[in-house]
Amino acid sequence: MHTGQKPFVCETCGKAFASRSNLRSHERVHTGEKPFICETCGKAFAVKSNLRSHERVHTLQEKIVCETCGKAIAGKHNLRLHEKVHTGEKPFVCETCGKAFSLRANLIRHERVHTGEKPFVCEFCGKAFAGQSHLRAHERMHTGEKPFECQICGKAFSTRRDVIRHQRVHTGEKPFVCETCGKAFSQRSILKGHIKVHTGEKPFVCETCGKVFSARSNLCKHERVHTGEKPFVCERCGKAFSTPANLRKHERVHTGEKPFVCETCGRAFSTRDILCQHGRVHTGEKLFVCATCGKALSTRNSLIRHERVHTRKSPCL
Repeated sequence: MHTGQKPFVCETCGKAFASRSNLRSHERVHTGEKPFICETCGKAFAVKSNLRSHERVHTLQEKIVCETCGKAIAGKHNLRLHEKVHTGEKPFVCETCGKAFSLRANLIRHERVHTGEKPFVCEFCGKAFAGQSHLRAHERMHTGEKPFECQICGKAFSTRRDVIRHQRVHTGEKPFVCETCGKAFSQRSILKGHIKVHTGEKPFVCETCGKVFSARSNLCKHERVHTGEKPFVCERCGKAFSTPANLRKHERVHTGEKPFVCETCGRAFSTRDILCQHGRVHTGEKLFVCATCGKALSTRNSLIRHERVHTRKSPCL
């Protein structure tokens, strides 16, 4: 509904605006701030629409092929900028920390690390970001847009980083390697959690019982023991679970999915635990030992059944 109201007033000149975002755009007239940067040539603009208009200059230019990598670049100026990727030339230096960049646009973005400047504001919730790409990724939380699709399974994601991370499920790629033991991981965050195994660091403490954990996610999982919270709900039957792993396991009851296959006989199972238990049929391994008579059995259930032999009362004569 358009009420005609303009509650957002510029403190410098008194001009009023209908939205906070319009006020912010106007304030740049006074401050001279130009947060919208062309990623091709580094030219800066105060208004996003002006940046979009400018970007057409590059797209309409005749494309020239880079002799080093064969990539087609729009215009001689942009080709010169691109060639710095190959030459390693970095003429734009941060005055605060000395870090060098090949493009002025990258230097301007980097400088916000030091200044704390966050010129890109979400129109939905007001949260501010240092980079335009971070704002775009955040806004998809509100819109539900998921433009990045996995080419293998079709699953969609809101950011390119998420789809790259997901694709490692299919490729098995594990680029993050522990320097201590050589174990590899698909995500940097998982590697960071693993490193604490070696350091013994457990900074996350349960306020209820004092138990400590190396990862915040493990603490959150543990706290549900005390709260009884079961936030993961089966869409088919409504049964609730405390962890997503338990929910996934349960969902196989409905789908009939059996992803764990015995390499010896090809029989399939719904959980890894049942597969391991089955594997003992082939290996003859018997891990469960009766404390009364020492008899060994291959499954816990078999042990429980066996123990009734000892606890069963003799019939009266």
